[in-house]
Amino acid sequence: MAYSPSKLLLIGDSGVGKSCLLLRFCDDAWTPSFITTIGIDFKIRTIELDGKRIKLQIWDTAGQERFRTITTAYYRGAMGILLVYDVTDERSFNNVRTWHSNVVQYASEGVNKILVGNKCDWDEKRAISQDQGKELADSLEIKFIETSAKNNIGVEDAFFSLARDIKSRLIDSQSSNSNNNSSNVKVDANQNQPATSGGCC
Repeated sequence: MAYSPSKLLLIGDSGVGKSCLLLRFCDDAWTPSFITTIGIDFKIRTIELDGKRIKLQIWDTAGQERFRTITTAYYRGAMGILLVYDVTDERSFNNVRTWHSNVVQYASEGVNKILVGNKCDWDEKRAISQDQGKELADSLEIKFIETSAKNNIGVEDAFFSLARDIKSRLIDSQSSNSNNNSSNVKVDANQNQPATSGGCC
C-alpha cells in the first residue's frame, strides 16, 4: 500500500547544513562545496515504515532573511518540520526559538517537529553542548537529535523519527477511525511545485 506524499520542511539559519542533510538522506551523498539555497528546493524519497511505503517530499528552505516571506508560504500543508541549527554556531542555536515561533504562526496546528543539531562531528569547534540542545527541545516540547551530514551520523534517525510520528498522527489515526480499506490515504494537499535551485549547506 502506497501513501500520498508526506511533506517535510527543513528550516533554520543559512549555513547550518539543511541542504547537506537533504542530500545525505535522499542521495546518500555529501559535498563540501557551499552553495546557498535560493528560495526553495526539494527532493523525494520513499521509505518503508511498519510494512507501509510512505513517500516523503522534503523541502529545503533558504535561511536568509530576504527569503523569509517566500518560505513562510510553505509552512502550510507541512506534515513535519525539522528545525536545524549548527552545533558550532551559537547564533543559529539562539535563533531556533524565532524559527519555532514562525512554525507556530504559519504551520498547521499539530504539525510534528524535531530539533536537529547538525555538524556534531566537529568537536573542536563545538559551541553548543548536547545537553543544551536537549534542554531547548524539552522547553519547546519537541524531540531532539544531533546529526552529521558529512559523516552520516543520525541523519536517517532524524527523518525516520519524524516520519514515524507523522504516520502515527495521520495514517494510523485515520485507519483506526475508519473501516474503509482505502488503497490510498491522503496525507498532503497537492501543491504546484515552484522552480527550484539548491546546493549544499
